[in-house]
Amino acid sequence: MLESRVTVVQDNLRRYLVEAVAPGHRRDGGQPLRDGSSLSCRAALLLFEDQVLSRLLDVMSRKLKEENQSFYTIASAGHEQNTILGAQLRLTDPCFLHYRSGGLMMARSRKDPATDPVLDTLLSFTASSDDPISGGRHKVWGSARLQVPPQTSTIASHLPKAMGLAFAIGRRKKLGLSQRLPEDSIVLCSFGDASANHAVAMAGINGARYAFRRGNPCPVLFLCEDNRVGISVAKPRRWIADSYSGLSQLEYLAVQSGELVEIWDTVEKAINVCRTQRKPVFLRIPMVRLWGHAGSDVETTYRTLEEIERMEAQDPLLQNARLLVDTGAASPGELLAILEAAQRRIEQTTADVVTRPKLTSAEEVMRPLAPLDLEAVRQSVAAPVDPQRRTDVFRGRLPEDAKAPSKRSMAALINAALHDEMIRRPELITFGEDVAKKGGVYYVTTGLQERFGTTRVFDTLLDETTILGLAQGMAHHGLLPIPEIQYLAYLHNAIDQLRSEACSLQFFSNDQFRNPMVVRIAGLAYQRGFGGHFHNDNAIGALREIPGLLLAAPSRGDDAVRMLRGMIAMASVSGRVGCFLEPIALYHQKDLYEDGDQGWLFDYPVPAGADSLLLPGDVGVYHPGNEDLLIVSYANGLRLSLRAAKRLQQEHGIQARILDLRWLNPLPHDAIRHHAAACRSILVVDECRATAAGIADAVIADLAEQGIGGRLGSVRARDTYIPLGPAANSVLVQEPDIIERALALVSH
Repeated sequence: MLESRVTVVQDNLRRYLVEAVAPGHRRDGGQPLRDGSSLSCRAALLLFEDQVLSRLLDVMSRKLKEENQSFYTIASAGHEQNTILGAQLRLTDPCFLHYRSGGLMMARSRKDPATDPVLDTLLSFTASSDDPISGGRHKVWGSARLQVPPQTSTIASHLPKAMGLAFAIGRRKKLGLSQRLPEDSIVLCSFGDASANHAVAMAGINGARYAFRRGNPCPVLFLCEDNRVGISVAKPRRWIADSYSGLSQLEYLAVQSGELVEIWDTVEKAINVCRTQRKPVFLRIPMVRLWGHAGSDVETTYRTLEEIERMEAQDPLLQNARLLVDTGAASPGELLAILEAAQRRIEQTTADVVTRPKLTSAEEVMRPLAPLDLEAVRQSVAAPVDPQRRTDVFRGRLPEDAKAPSKRSMAALINAALHDEMIRRPELITFGEDVAKKGGVYYVTTGLQERFGTTRVFDTLLDETTILGLAQGMAHHGLLPIPEIQYLAYLHNAIDQLRSEACSLQFFSNDQFRNPMVVRIAGLAYQRGFGGHFHNDNAIGALREIPGLLLAAPSRGDDAVRMLRGMIAMASVSGRVGCFLEPIALYHQKDLYEDGDQGWLFDYPVPAGADSLLLPGDVGVYHPGNEDLLIVSYANGLRLSLRAAKRLQQEHGIQARILDLRWLNPLPHDAIRHHAAACRSILVVDECRATAAGIADAVIADLAEQGIGGRLGSVRARDTYIPLGPAANSVLVQEPDIIERALALVSH
């Protein structure tokens, strides 16, 4: 039934073109299609050509699907009026696109003679490794040449980063950095009306309004393609207008009829407002969705045949053909010739495309996922940081010169490292809730805004989705963002911005687009006096499962400095996305074994040279010659393990070697195997919850599969949220737990 509707729609258009009679008059190509409009007859005819190409590509995709040659059938059919955006926007106006943007991409491609949109689209439909944007990894609308970063199933998750890029255009100018885009560029972000209800859509739009209200240019054009249904769920009448037309700091424009000239003129106005006033604009254009949501969607299960036929009667290609003929802009024969020429072009290209190669190995698939040029990363920190600038910023007292007894806590050392990296990298920018004037909840960013100004260090609104979207947009524009998420538990509000957006960009663009960033997160447990679950979250499983994400968890201040430098260098050089998980309980920890011993204070590592950074695989080893027991841990667990190991040696004569993982994604399996092979028992001390929340599962499974080491065991936190007050100790790993489990392993 569904596929027959494709034939019906195609036949309706062809029948009209065969039977239509041209009027007696004929308009010149340079004349306006309608008096008072800037849309010329020639431009309207080009729009029709692009719409026909998009439509016939959708038809071909479904035909190829029947032959098991195409793997994507979400069509642009019915949404082809978005070609008008493709025609009016500049190539220097980046576009984050909805998945029904075939027409727009056809029109935009006209601006670049080297782009063949038919070939590119068919390569994408067929998942060929020759696909110029994703290399066969997904069907995406995207192009490096056309400034279209690839999106996957864009259920509004791209709105925050579109907002971020619009914000970054003005911010890069304030920083005095060379402009990658003209100063009057705008950002287009298109989405469906169903997605407009998503919380992440509201976050993106709210973030743009907030930025503009605070005096920051934010020229983003939010295009809502309103086909009035989300798969099978219809929405109330006027819902988009009721939801978005009354918002302050947001220009709302709406097309009423969906007729070609009205859309052209309204789009022209929307672009002009956005470009000249540098403000966010919301543009609603009514569309129709033909042939269901996708090829697998049986539309007749929720729409009557009469409803489907009413939608088909609103086919924009049919409506535009009538308009072109009635106004004398083109004859029916000319339009039919366009249709037939497009069909031949697509068929000829398809014959070539189906012979093109596919990805055939895991190595090919994963190649752009997590690029890392270690030599270039090390080289990026080889040169000394500008000594005069350092003297000025640190006001004559360099952190590495403050030797014992003035050793420093982790918080103070991270603060100094951030100062140095902001000197080293003028594109580095940091922001988040409370990071500027207050200097962070734990004062880790104290002094940064004072030293580097409000352009580089600033406070944001309280929304993690907005913070991470802002980071992605800034990274798209060549900045190096270090956003802060105030607590690990808060990240879960917005983790999809990392999982589905930031970390997938290099993969789905074949490493043609990058959004490097280092997300600083205060987290883990053992915080005293201000606890409970939301400030003591001991679960990192949701981060560890994200493909390509770097995850670091320092245990001591000097390591934190070197690891932070390494992560920033990997972001800068290789485009990587990383999370730097800072253990709250260790921020201001001074002592190791006894009160007052100051065993957990350290000197500041100099900011240049081979020893100035740590990279994945660089682990910490304590008591390397011991062979009775290997204790594998990280973060708070390292300090607990060192204390427990001292008692094991003093009270039981057990010699424990201790391995600090430092890097939790990727895990340093080679180092773990090496040290495990030299010890008779292995104990993993994992401060995170027992079930899929930490690293113990992965470490033990790998050693067991490799047949390395002796008896294996672990100590982990209980599977519960963390309560307030002293009760927290009853569910977290404690020193006696480590000692008890170690004794059981060794005695066995």
